[in-house]
Amino acid sequence: MPKVIVLDNLAQEGLDLLAAADGIQYKVQTGLKGDALRGALLEYDGAICRSGVKLTAEVLEGNRRLKAIVRAGVGTDNIDKPAATRAGIVVMNTPAGNTLSTAEQAITLMLAMSRNVVPAYQALCEGRWDRKKFMGSQVAGKTLGIIGLGRIGVAVAIRARAMEMKVIGYDPFLSKEKAQQLGIEPVDTVTEMLPSIDYLTVHTPLTEETRNLIDTPQVEKMKPGVRLINCARGGIYNEQAMVAGLQSGKIAGVALDVYAEEPCTDSPLFGMPGVLCTPHLGASTEEAQTQVAVEAVSLLTDYLTTGTIRHAVNVAAVDPKTMQSLRGYLDVAYRLGLLLAGCPSSGVKSCHVLYRGEIASRDTKVLTSAFTAGLLQHALDEEVNLINAEMLLQERGIELVTESRTDMGAFRSSMTVEITTDQGQHEATGTLFGQSMPRLVALDGYRLEAYLDGCLLLFKHQDVPGIVGSVGTTLGEYQINIAQMAVGRAGDRPGGEAIGILNLDGEPGSESLEAVRKHPSISSAHVIRLPKSGDLPAWLQSSEMGLSLL
Repeated sequence: MPKVIVLDNLAQEGLDLLAAADGIQYKVQTGLKGDALRGALLEYDGAICRSGVKLTAEVLEGNRRLKAIVRAGVGTDNIDKPAATRAGIVVMNTPAGNTLSTAEQAITLMLAMSRNVVPAYQALCEGRWDRKKFMGSQVAGKTLGIIGLGRIGVAVAIRARAMEMKVIGYDPFLSKEKAQQLGIEPVDTVTEMLPSIDYLTVHTPLTEETRNLIDTPQVEKMKPGVRLINCARGGIYNEQAMVAGLQSGKIAGVALDVYAEEPCTDSPLFGMPGVLCTPHLGASTEEAQTQVAVEAVSLLTDYLTTGTIRHAVNVAAVDPKTMQSLRGYLDVAYRLGLLLAGCPSSGVKSCHVLYRGEIASRDTKVLTSAFTAGLLQHALDEEVNLINAEMLLQERGIELVTESRTDMGAFRSSMTVEITTDQGQHEATGTLFGQSMPRLVALDGYRLEAYLDGCLLLFKHQDVPGIVGSVGTTLGEYQINIAQMAVGRAGDRPGGEAIGILNLDGEPGSESLEAVRKHPSISSAHVIRLPKSGDLPAWLQSSEMGLSLL
């Protein structure tokens, strides 16, 4: 008889569902840490948690009984997914349960901040009747900027429009047509929206690209009196830039529900005029907690009784033999998706994938899912894997077309991926050297041979002598070493346009990147971050671990 442990407080409706589950035993044990947690998990087949418990590699090491962990919520940062995968443990989450509550929290903070609700109430508590002191601002007729238009971002947009706000949105993976259907005015860049917004809210994951996304330079581009809200992830707004903006009067208000380090009880923002902060309450509603609890219990009991996997974040419902046989090309497809996601673009409208050669006769559907997972990996505020990637792409109104040709081109097998955006197209071709060496062999019409791993510096330039040497010298001045190098021409003759790709040992900063761009023969340069060689996403690692996926 399967046994389940509940590691964090769970809504009673979820516990009632567990108690009613036929053939399932459960026990609630909260507050466990270290050896006590590790020992407890050895006695159970499934576990349900929220964000309180930390399921680290040390806690999961050596566990041969635990089959599944379900997070009653969206984020799974408190679960070491690679360690769970190595142990053969399926990790699932409940991605939709918190959507409306988090969207409502963003709207709540926006309204309360605009009408000075908290300081006005505090004045009454202190015996003061200061109506003039707490003059507010109505939101109707104002412009709200939304960065990230996933489930939560769209829910915020719908509610803002109901309050007669104008909504401007940025999401590189939402087509302009889809945005307009939702009543959102799309923009190509975050910078483009900044001068015209009265309010800004963010609903993106925290990545290297979104960390300090709103910093001093961005604040300087905003209109005076702007108000900022963050119910997504701490660190997207630079805290010191917010403090400086409030002190100068450029920012009228900041409302935060999330922080770079949590729990957070000390911040320079706390107590400043115009600031409203709450302790990560986005999902703290009875309805949200009930919904995620019921969904979490359903996911776990279904898996333990029938083997059904839904909303998994570290494995895919694919035959392990298929996963293993395609492992190398799954890695190629995933990295090509990450590569194209890093190319400058906005408003992705469609994707086209062409398989050529021997690979065309294989199960290309799973390869397409791997490409899509890479493309969306850092764009959404939820986990992306082989199971949900295509669905999430379609939700954004992005067309996906695949094509297979068994005739060989320059390689025995290859795959070419193309994305069409509002600004044009990007195309990349990849292949596999040996069993596990992904290679990029063409990019935007330029033929080359580049490693698909690590930190890549891509620069377009005129095909004239001295370019590569000049770039190398510039990077050397900033103590950045070049590990690999590839160059390619669009045609067969020198003198035209060319592209260079450098695999770097260090991360170039804004100064070094700007120094490269200043070269008179270089037209553009940008950085793309890919996983290190051999680093695989958790759902691809599962093919090595012999998971039984049903």
